[in-house]
Amino acid sequence: MRKQLLNAALGTALGAALLAATPVLSAQVYVQVAPPTHAVEPPPPSPNPDWVWQAGYERWDGNAYVWVPGTWVAPPRPHATWVPGHWDHRHHGWFWVEGHWA
Repeated sequence: MRKQLLNAALGTALGAALLAATPVLSAQVYVQVAPPTHAVEPPPPSPNPDWVWQAGYERWDGNAYVWVPGTWVAPPRPHATWVPGHWDHRHHGWFWVEGHWA
């Protein structure tokens, strides 16, 4: 019985590791409507001096752009820099480039 439980736990752990290592494929979704002019959103006071402001942005919901408010977040590691997401225009239309930590 103990051996069966150990094998089940190892199988679960191995499956989780393989799933985590699997690359995520995402389709590029193009929007034919240009995004609105970027709104300037003054950040509220920071709840922590080490946190970083992630400004709000316009998200496409399939029918229209919807405002997503900004937020204060803790960086994932010391000296990390937030690179904001943005709408990029290409031949097929506009697409969203996700923000990320550098």
